[in-house]
Amino acid sequence: MGLAAYCEKNKLRIAGLAAVLTAGVAMGALVSSAVAQNVADDDGIDITTNPDARLLLTARQLTFDQDAETVTATGAVQIEYDGYHMVAHRLVYDQRTGRLKAYGDIEMIEPDGNRVYAQELDVTDDFADGFINSLRIETPDNTRIVADSAQRDGGDRTTLNNGVYTACEICEENPNKAPLWQVKARRVIRDGKTRTIRLERARFELFGLPIAWVPFLTVPDHTVKRKSGFLVPAFGYANELGTSLRVPYYFALNPHYDLTVAVTGYTQQGFLAEADFRRQFANGSFSVKVAGINQLSPGKFGAGTIDAGKRARGMIATQGQFKINPRWAFGWRGMLQSDNSFSNTYSIPGHSAVTQVSTAYLTGLSGRNFFDLRAFYFDVQSTSPASIAEEQQPIIHPSLDYSRTLSKPVAGGEVNLDMNVLSLTRREAETDVANDRYRGVKGNNTRLTTELEWQRTLTTSGGLLLTPLLAARGDVNFLDITAPAGYTGPLTTDSTATRGMLTAGLEARYPIQMLTTGASHIVEPIGQIFVRPDEQLAGGLPNEDAQSLVFDASTLFERDKFSGYDRIEGGTRANLGFRYTGTFQNGVSLRSIFGQSYQIAGLNSFATDDLVNVGSSSGLETSRSDYVGSVGVDMPSGFSLIAEGRFDESTFALQRSDVGTSYSNSRFSAAIAHTTVKPQPGYGSATDRNEISGSASIRFAEYWRAFGSLKYDIENSELYNSSFGMGYHDECFDISFTYTQTRDSNQAIDQSFGVSVSLRTLGDISFGSTDLSRFSDEDS
Repeated sequence: MGLAAYCEKNKLRIAGLAAVLTAGVAMGALVSSAVAQNVADDDGIDITTNPDARLLLTARQLTFDQDAETVTATGAVQIEYDGYHMVAHRLVYDQRTGRLKAYGDIEMIEPDGNRVYAQELDVTDDFADGFINSLRIETPDNTRIVADSAQRDGGDRTTLNNGVYTACEICEENPNKAPLWQVKARRVIRDGKTRTIRLERARFELFGLPIAWVPFLTVPDHTVKRKSGFLVPAFGYANELGTSLRVPYYFALNPHYDLTVAVTGYTQQGFLAEADFRRQFANGSFSVKVAGINQLSPGKFGAGTIDAGKRARGMIATQGQFKINPRWAFGWRGMLQSDNSFSNTYSIPGHSAVTQVSTAYLTGLSGRNFFDLRAFYFDVQSTSPASIAEEQQPIIHPSLDYSRTLSKPVAGGEVNLDMNVLSLTRREAETDVANDRYRGVKGNNTRLTTELEWQRTLTTSGGLLLTPLLAARGDVNFLDITAPAGYTGPLTTDSTATRGMLTAGLEARYPIQMLTTGASHIVEPIGQIFVRPDEQLAGGLPNEDAQSLVFDASTLFERDKFSGYDRIEGGTRANLGFRYTGTFQNGVSLRSIFGQSYQIAGLNSFATDDLVNVGSSSGLETSRSDYVGSVGVDMPSGFSLIAEGRFDESTFALQRSDVGTSYSNSRFSAAIAHTTVKPQPGYGSATDRNEISGSASIRFAEYWRAFGSLKYDIENSELYNSSFGMGYHDECFDISFTYTQTRDSNQAIDQSFGVSVSLRTLGDISFGSTDLSRFSDEDS
């Protein structure tokens, strides 16, 4: 009987095999024609019975036994069927039972990417049911399961007997060596419908030693991005709360939204309930979080505190961000709570910081044009009922920044329009009477600022770069404020205040390039002059956004050296200096800036007092400023250094220095920073400041590293904070131990110790304690 006639006669019985039978080019063995038909057709035969499930079989020899109704393939057997790929030494298909049996170094790739290795396999012809002996499964995410045997039922459920589950790689030098961690189970059930792996009668082993036993453990398989179930619990301790255990549960409600609920049990305060709902849209997302507790023992907290005065406490918070189109976006973040310390006391994730910022915003960005509209509320968490820290913070309603650069030049130059609006309310004044500083004024303050700037860069035939500049600015302030008690400065009492500033400026730069053997140097002398009238209402308006002023090399060539809009630099000023850049053939690069600023005419804005003494001891308050400079070096070895300094204009004595250096390679990284600042009485600093900070990390073994950081006050011989730890990291396991010590402004020391463990595919576990000890220097 011919092969085509044979297959046609039996096509109903081999429908599960369904397919394309192709004999390999090496096929050539002879089999008795009375028993079997030998096939040597390199082109194969295509029999289509189910276009959705076609099977391709290749082998060196393919033999049909009509009496036994079997098909035997031997030699480099390969099968492809409905997403399955399998190779083996020999395969036997029994048409009567509809089963496939494979033998010898079997490797099967399933449609989801799993790789199954075995020595013997017995499955139905649609791969739905079967038995496997001595198998190993490797998933695309490098998770491994080894078992003595397995049975597959219904096409989507596989039960493995005496299985071992791990996400660690097998040691190549010693494959029999136990992985770093593994879970041994009497039964391992892979469920294709629920897409889970269930480990029954499981024993967790670390370094080959059993450390935990559980009746069962369920983990999602590698195809699952989100799966409902318990998340890893967290443990903690605090003096007033006691020992705690947090157990979260995750609900994968929909591909677009989910819910996480958690219950935390405290030995001294009872149960805290939390819920966090998240919703994803095509153009953004939002979330809502709620938490609450009915305290069992408020008296455990300090007497007279907010914590001790309430039983029922809670909070609600929300945040979101959405894109209106590719240019515009809006969002928000906000929190409301029953009292002023709940979220901080109970360390609500994402809301436990002392200062919580609630905001709503609308932003737009198109090329060089920018729009940003925001409102802010600052929630300062405190356990003291008498605290007015939150009332001293401004409620900003709103802040607006707008910048637009015209696309077409005007008179050959670039025109830029900047607008800023700041509207705020402060319920209580923020004062530092001891240092005669008033950071915030009680009342309402709204300022509108508009500035138009034109500039053009011209290049002379000799290479001189000239940049003329014209600028016009106008401000209007609407005020309903109360002058701080004790302030004798020039604070205006008008309800409406206006001011303007016109500026004409010129910058000249002459870059000189010098080429030497193996190096390129560019020296660029720079001179600037800005002519403008005196600052109007200098120091007479509230200063909210220009309280910080650091004069250094980075601000030397700024037209207005104030950090915000509430102050305007006035008078005629010149800035002189040079910039150097060097590039060397060995990969080393150098850079440097040095110069000085001069108040040529008019009122020096930095010598004018305001509510916060912003120009005091800045180095700009004299007609000749202090000298400022910086030097930086970068090396291909990973080393870098930056040193900045400000030097007295008459004695060249060091007034401020900032030195930072860092080094990094594949095993070691470190960074050190040192800052020295001479006394600034007007800023509330009557003594020298001399601080050093640093951090380092070293990988001292293949998977081990040690790390640490510190900040030390050299002047007062005090360690502000320090952190040290050690960690292990490989492809399947992470563990870290950390110790942290911090000192607050009241000289109280907080210490904490934490342990974090991460097992890939199983989850993370954190053990941490805070407030292990809290004591003052006198107590120690």
